[in-house]
This record gives sequence, C-alpha cells and structure tokens, in this order.
Amino acid sequence: MNENNQSRDPEIQYIRVMKMKKGSIDLETSDHDYPENEAADPNYFYMPVQCQQCRNPPCVKVCPVKATWKEKDGIIVIDYNWCIGCRYCEAACPYHARRFNWAKGKIAPADINPEMAYLSNRPRPIGVMEKCTFCLQRTRKGLYPACLEVCPTGARKFGNLRDPESEVRRIIENERVYVLKQDLGTIPKFYYVFAK
Repeated sequence: MNENNQSRDPEIQYIRVMKMKKGSIDLETSDHDYPENEAADPNYFYMPVQCQQCRNPPCVKVCPVKATWKEKDGIIVIDYNWCIGCRYCEAACPYHARRFNWAKGKIAPADINPEMAYLSNRPRPIGVMEKCTFCLQRTRKGLYPACLEVCPTGARKFGNLRDPESEVRRIIENERVYVLKQDLGTIPKFYYVFAK
C-alpha cells in the first residue's frame, strides 16, 4: 500500500537529497539526480531538502486563488480542489519544494490507502501542485512523519517548536543549527545541525 497515494511516472519526490561539494551549500547547482546506488563520495556531503514550512512563505503570497495557506500549527498545505496549476508557488519557492503533477496517478484501487486526510495524502489529480505536508495524516494523530520512521541514521527529528520540553527545541537551543537561505526572510522552520 502506498501510504501517500502518490504513484506517478515520472515520480514526484518531496525530499531531494542534494549532493554538494564539502565546504559549500549551493541549492541552485547541486546535483540531486545521481545514480541511486552510487557509493558516497568522500569529497561530497548529502543534504536532504524539502518544504521548509516557512513562517513567511512566499508560495502562499503568490497563489492567485488562495489554494495554499499556513495552518494554525504552521504546516503549509494545498487544497487540490482549488489549485489551478498555475505554478506561481513553484516559481516563488526558493527551496524548489513544490512539485507539479504532469501525469495522472497510477494507483490500483486495491493499493489506495483508505486512511486519507483531505489536505495531505488523498490522490492528487493531474495539473495541480503538491509538496511535503509533514504527513498530516500521521502528525494530526500524534504520529511522526514517514521520513522520520524510515531515516536509517535517526538524523531527522520532529516536534513542537513552541514546547520548551520538546526534543527539537532542545536541539535548536543546544546545538549549532542553521536554516537555508536565511537572508531571504522566509523564516524556515526546518533546521539543519552542523556536524560535530
């Protein structure tokens, strides 16, 4: 069963793992289309990039039909019934986190996940935008997003930034962290930890 009901050809990836030369961070020219089974190159590091769930999201501001917005908990969502597929949000996102559905989904009826949330994992039609929603169908039930559960190194963390007792809050306060493209004023809520 495909939990996110997202079976397409070509595939849509919410998380791009960027291959970057050590000592640099360049989202514009870094490679995310390297061979899947390629051995890790010691001259590079690999950084996952996805929707940064910004406090000041440029993607929301440019939508002419208000099909995308920020929920009370800060998650940026898209209503696929309202989206007209203009791709303005894709152009406005400095993290290249929005994906356009060029093809119709190919999900066998028996493979559709019946536990759907309106704003996250229901099958998306051709011609609309989509993005990571931190798996709303999970997080609204108190579960972790799927990416946390499958991360082989345990490097991904998720939690309430407003809760002073949460693990993510402790990490942000006690580790050397950074956000991508801080100078743009989008105020990402997706933090990266400097290697020790």
